[in-house]
Amino acid sequence: MAAFITHDHIDHIKSAGRLGEKYGIPVYATQRVHAGLENSKRIGEKLNLYRRIIEKEEPVCIRDFKITAFEVPHDASDCVGYSVDYKHQKWVLATDVGHINDTAGGYIRRANHLVIEANYDREMLHCGNYPEYLKQRIAGGNGHLCNSETAGFLAANFDLHLKNIWLCHLSQENNHPDLAYKTVEMAMGAYGIRIGKDVNLNVLKRSMPSEMFLLE
Repeated sequence: MAAFITHDHIDHIKSAGRLGEKYGIPVYATQRVHAGLENSKRIGEKLNLYRRIIEKEEPVCIRDFKITAFEVPHDASDCVGYSVDYKHQKWVLATDVGHINDTAGGYIRRANHLVIEANYDREMLHCGNYPEYLKQRIAGGNGHLCNSETAGFLAANFDLHLKNIWLCHLSQENNHPDLAYKTVEMAMGAYGIRIGKDVNLNVLKRSMPSEMFLLE
């Protein structure tokens, strides 16, 4: 068992020290993300024995899994997505992404199974109660992906080797699972891509574990 950290915002790292030092789970992250963990005043337990440094685009092998971190744009000290190869299958995680750059896009296009951010609906964010500076941060190039950005990229870059899509990191205030699903479904339908036949689409819950998925 191991934990891989995407970036050093507190909602992604607050349990890292406990996972490592209390439960003995190696915690993998880039040098800059580990520095963020070490310097955070909101983490009670600091990593020591279970701290593992990784480099972007240099694979780490754990048993039969090959895990590769790749750079994604986000307003943290450093931020990565992950590509996991197992036998002939490739699973990719891309969350907390301000925009899909060439590096992230390359990994996403090669995925058989993809977890990708659909953080907010553009109109809901614009009309919502967030202060203007926060709206600009979220919608900026180092913030988050909106439903239509994710949908447009998936539709324009779809290939039949992609079998499963899970939409993740939905905002509780500025999105809704049905809206995110429909936005992607409509964009892909415009390209003749059939949800449930050409590719499976699911929306992950915010506050509880998802059900078990069998990947074939």
